[in-house]
Amino acid sequence: MSAKKTTAKKPAHKGTTKSPAKSKKPKPEAKMSALDAAAKVLAESGEPMTTRELIEAMATKGYWSSPAGATPDRTLYSALLREINTKGKDARFAKTERGKFAVKK
Repeated sequence: MSAKKTTAKKPAHKGTTKSPAKSKKPKPEAKMSALDAAAKVLAESGEPMTTRELIEAMATKGYWSSPAGATPDRTLYSALLREINTKGKDARFAKTERGKFAVKK
């Protein structure tokens, strides 16, 4: 008969080993989305604006700039309408007239 080989089980070491100390680095500031930047610009201006005006103001103030998009104003227009249609009365934006948007108060 052959003898059974048994493996010795290692004892569970819970919390006995310490991980190396991690230095706390400040987290990089998250980039603002185009919708968040548009809401901030509209709140600061207090007047309805077109999406082209919004894109220019967002870039000037450094809140958001297009990542080489051909038509960022049209993309923003679509995103604003999508938020208005999906969130309804909870949307941050309101369409005031043709092509102009404002922040809901």
